[in-house]
Amino acid sequence: MAFTDTEQLKQLIAEKKQILITFRKDGKGDAIGSAVALSLFLTRLGKRVDVIVDDFHVPSAYHFLEETKKIKPTSGHLQKFILSVDITTTGIQELSYDVKDHELRVFITPKNGSITKDDIRTAQSDFKYDAIIVLDSPDLASLGPLYENNTDFFHRTTVVNIDHQTNNEHFGHINMIDLTVSTTAELLYRFLNEWHPEHSTPDIATALLTGMIAGTNSFKQGTIRPQTLAAASELVNLGADRGLVIKNLFQTKSIATFKLWGAALAHLQFDETLGLVWSTITRDDFIRSGARESELHSIIDELISSAPAAKRILLLHEHPDAGVEHEIHGVLQVSAGYDALQLLASFKPQGNKSTAHFVVKGNGTLQEVETKVIDDLRKIT
Repeated sequence: MAFTDTEQLKQLIAEKKQILITFRKDGKGDAIGSAVALSLFLTRLGKRVDVIVDDFHVPSAYHFLEETKKIKPTSGHLQKFILSVDITTTGIQELSYDVKDHELRVFITPKNGSITKDDIRTAQSDFKYDAIIVLDSPDLASLGPLYENNTDFFHRTTVVNIDHQTNNEHFGHINMIDLTVSTTAELLYRFLNEWHPEHSTPDIATALLTGMIAGTNSFKQGTIRPQTLAAASELVNLGADRGLVIKNLFQTKSIATFKLWGAALAHLQFDETLGLVWSTITRDDFIRSGARESELHSIIDELISSAPAAKRILLLHEHPDAGVEHEIHGVLQVSAGYDALQLLASFKPQGNKSTAHFVVKGNGTLQEVETKVIDDLRKIT
């Protein structure tokens, strides 16, 4: 009898020793909470675990999850080059190396006789990780350079795909996709609690609850089902600190963030025909508010929650550094059925079908770029 995806995942984790957890480059609270919880859980099972997300910087609101400090922004080398020398008869008296004209030279002085090229072998080591778990991501391309620069690693290593979104491309060798749950964190909780409930510590429960609350805007989305609220209640019973989560995600915004949010609201526009809500933030808005570019993360979430009927959310902003002239950044987030990358094709965007971002350098003011983007969206729609 064929194993279900859940059974295959249990068997895989049992067999593997070193596991890589990752998620899309623009991953938010659901992905962060899920990655932290899964990392803690697998560590309790005796696995060696790394969470790596390309060029990732943890938003300040999530610093209360201690494990986020261990999320790495780069993978480093996933393989080693091995140079083997047979010294059965010669032994070694001295070993040294130098680098000259971009060339590594290794010097081996044998104790007896001589070493020839027939004594030398080269090889590639096995990959550092023997399994990859991708969370809350629609496709491998959304992982950015982590995937682009290591395609051989992804093709030769078992990939597990855990997600709840309708636009997921089922890219894994094992695909645990459930469209009936509200967040990846909820899906992960049901799997972990069914498999090893004894390992559900308060830290794991808090991380999962963080993912659920962040992913549903504190259960305000219209797609919330009773089973989601039941899962949240179970996590609280397991020791999740709901007060800590709410305080950090919703009650610790700085005055600067509120001022920047006010500027975004002042510039807010809506095209009902396009189902598009958009706003712009100028360099002067950054200066007046005292906010940093990293605080735009929460602005986009607020735009989404303030306009639940919108099918597309667009935010454009000038680079806040006065020394950077005419650099405009944009991010477009779309609902299922739309392709953000296709909609922004003329701007050479990065990201995935649900969220794409782009930069325009030295070619137009904020208003000019805004006009061009909106015109493109009208033409494509």
